[in-house]
This record gives sequence, C-alpha cells and structure tokens, in this order.
Amino acid sequence: MANRWTVSQAQALFEKPFLELLFEAQQVHRQHFDPRQVQVSTLLSIKTGACPEDCKYCPQSARYKTGLESERLMEVEAVLESARKAKAAGSGRFCMGAAWKNPHDRDMPYLEAMVKGVKEMGLETCMTLGTLSDEQAHRLGDAGLDFYNHNLDTSPEFYGNIITTRSYQERLDTLGKVRDAGIKVCSGGIIGLGETVRDRAGLLVQLANLPVPPESVPVNMLVKVKGTPLADNEDVDPFDFIRAIAVARIMMPSSHVRLSAGREQMNEQTQAMCFMAGANSIFYGCKLLTTPNPEEDKDLLLFRKLGLNPQHSQTQHGDNAQQQALAEQLVHADTEQFYNAAL
Repeated sequence: MANRWTVSQAQALFEKPFLELLFEAQQVHRQHFDPRQVQVSTLLSIKTGACPEDCKYCPQSARYKTGLESERLMEVEAVLESARKAKAAGSGRFCMGAAWKNPHDRDMPYLEAMVKGVKEMGLETCMTLGTLSDEQAHRLGDAGLDFYNHNLDTSPEFYGNIITTRSYQERLDTLGKVRDAGIKVCSGGIIGLGETVRDRAGLLVQLANLPVPPESVPVNMLVKVKGTPLADNEDVDPFDFIRAIAVARIMMPSSHVRLSAGREQMNEQTQAMCFMAGANSIFYGCKLLTTPNPEEDKDLLLFRKLGLNPQHSQTQHGDNAQQQALAEQLVHADTEQFYNAAL
C-alpha cells in the first residue's frame, strides 16, 4: 500500500497555483491512463423517492417536499430494457440506484436477476442500494456485480451537518463488506454542500487511505433542488471544482475519476478543464436521478471537440469501432427512462 495521505498534505495540493496543479494532475493521469479515453456509464433509478434518510442535498428524501413522485422497485424486464438502450447509446457500464436505507431480503432475488441480465448483455454492472449486510454483499457478488457505489459525501467532520440518519462509520463498513465480497468500489463525494477546503481535503484523504482506493471516484457538484435544505447554497466556483478533480487524480492515480452530477450547470470549457485535470469517466444520459444532465449527443459533440473517445466496457463484446459507429447512429434513441447521476 502507498504511503497514507494526511489532511495537511491534501490541503497543500488544493492551495497550489491553479495551472501548476492542473499540470501535475495531467502528468499523473498520463502515467496511468490513455488521456483520450473516457469511461461512460448510465445510471437508472430502479426505485425512486420516499427514502427515509435525511441527506440534505437529496430530493428523494421523504422528509423534503420537492414535488418528486415516489415509485416502487421496477420490474426486472423494464430495467433490462433500459440497459439495452444504454448499451445502444454507447454506455459501457449500467448502474442501478434505489432510494432506500438498505435493501430488504425480499428484494434480493429481483436485484440479483437485474445484475445477471445486464451482465449477459456484456455491460459492466453497478448498484447503489444503501447499507448492505455481509450476506447481501456476497449475494450481489455471486450474481456478478462488478461495482458498488456508496459515497462518503464529505469529510467526517462536516458529515453530521448533512446527514444524521446514517453514520460515517456505517458507510465505511459497507465499503469494507463490498470489498470483502469481491466487488469493486465506487465512492466519492459532493462539492458545494457548504464545506470548507479542509473538508474537501478530508474527504479525499478518507477515500485515498482506504485499504484499496475506490476503482471509481465520482466527484459531484451539488445540484440545488427547491425544497431541500441546501437549495439556497452558494454556487461552486468552477475553478474550485476543477481543483477537486485534480487533487482526486493526484491522490488516487489509478482510479477512474468521474465527472458526475452537476455537469448540466457546467459549460464546455469547465468540463474540458476537468478532463485536463484528470477526469476520465462520466455519467451519460438525459437525466440525473431526478435532475437534468447533458444529453448524449451533446456529450459526443464535446468529445469530438476535445478528441476524446468513449471507452467501452472491457466485458462488452464486439469491435469497439463498430460499437462506436452504432452509438453515433443510435444516440438519439429514446432515453426517457435514463436517470443519471451519482448523488
């Protein structure tokens, strides 16, 4: 394992002159990845709203009146149909998110069937379902789940200001159970919750110092939703957000750093600088879980301008060039059911 990071070391990175930080991050990025490849994922909300948690940023919490209609767990075949569309539109990984504190045992056979069905299409699979027991983690692993998303959100010190219904240690414990079950970890956080730079450093230290850093690190910009307690938070300065991407890249050189929620608020230049800072993964589709995200054709246009190539799943069958041509043809496919983000 690499040397453990300290908060003061991470904070020193945040305080570097901006262009020097970007240059260092891009150098680290090139040592570990093809700088033109971007991993592309789609996220579907398989169970929406009525969540008992009190995460202050989330419109899916039952505690806030955001006008969101709750929906029960989707039928397996409806999920698989969305996965087919995601693959046709060029995604390499299909992520399934459920708004609940934890899955019940009665849900597990359906969740396992979803994982198996999506996996059979040649897509990588990811789920975010809240807290897991050891048995649930192993059942999902046995079904073939590739990734499990469980964000830490912010630093341990600031966390209690945002969430009180689940402890920080619970989140870390779930990441440990997932890892023990042989599933790769997807974990990151949100910029714009009202946290300090030290909190941003503290979040990244927690992630980088895990026994194995997450293979995927989503960095989200707060999407302010009317009715949530954070609806009136100050906007995040784009340069501050780009800094967070760059520091994540330097501290976790082998991880995919995902430019996640909040891209709809970013212009092309901000997104381009995030890629320069080491971001090499995005969520793809016309909706976040409950909020807008750039449509696929917009993303493909930006990729063309920047000379970036969407990277298809390693488990995906067929020739990449052929897949990319298919993505170009079908990029306007009906994606009404894509619910896309990493909140």
